[in-house]
Amino acid sequence: MNYSEHHYRSSDGLDLYYRSYGSARDTVVCLPGLTRNCKDFEKLALHLAASRTVITPDLRGRGQSARDPKPSRYHPGTYVRDIWTLLDNLKLDRVIVIGTSLGGLIAMHMADQQPQRLRGVVINDIGPEVPAAAVLRISQSAARTPATDSWESAAEQVKRVYGLAFPAMDDEWWLNFTRLSYRMNDEGLVEQDVDPAVGDAARKAVRAMTMLLRLRKWRLLRRVAGINIDAWDAFRSVTMPCLLVQGAYSDVLTADIVERMRKAKPDLKVVIIPDRGHAPILDEPMARDAIVNFLDGLKKP
Repeated sequence: MNYSEHHYRSSDGLDLYYRSYGSARDTVVCLPGLTRNCKDFEKLALHLAASRTVITPDLRGRGQSARDPKPSRYHPGTYVRDIWTLLDNLKLDRVIVIGTSLGGLIAMHMADQQPQRLRGVVINDIGPEVPAAAVLRISQSAARTPATDSWESAAEQVKRVYGLAFPAMDDEWWLNFTRLSYRMNDEGLVEQDVDPAVGDAARKAVRAMTMLLRLRKWRLLRRVAGINIDAWDAFRSVTMPCLLVQGAYSDVLTADIVERMRKAKPDLKVVIIPDRGHAPILDEPMARDAIVNFLDGLKKP
């Protein structure tokens, strides 16, 4: 095993899990997507760990982190607080954050709350807004696939959800990809390694967002649980160096959103990964090389 396993306690008492790779002073923290977990970053972490420490947490309700008995706490404000708690426990004052999808949004909010603690940010295939069609697609499928009796049938489920994002992959690739976010439960069934309440909470948030954005527009409310209602407010706080990774076929991070992000942050670096939708896994050579070059270009801690 090329990593060590650890647990820490959240501010509200939940047992949370993370992996640690490498032992260098320079630290990278990798944050996964909505229903994903730390295993998504294993190949990237192993590559980076030759010269850096890489921390890959499971967000609450995912992987080996405990499920929250109060599903209403499944929201970005809680996730951001959990990551600050982890960094405080590790006595890490300045880190680099790599975030995929939801993880990228968490990184933006971290930059808004404590910018002095982030040396750089890599945002993987997410912007400060998401097109309505992509929101509908994600909310309809998030944490809703039923348990099945074999890894092969689970892989078929995963292919139906992610097929457009990863074209021309063979059955073995899909099986390996499935093992990143599924597990075998106590009944011997293969299921998503995520609390179904995570998806329910996300769907409730989508329904509430229209009213919240109206309140933001009317200047009646800007933040909820310490988080900007309008993620553009958070993105404008990303004053540190930032690399944006975009899947060429992504329906989440469109060319129009990328262009507006460039206007908001003229020094934004962008790399487009061919033959990928939402979201690149970051083991693609082009993505990996862009991340390494970006990290190498940052000032040393």
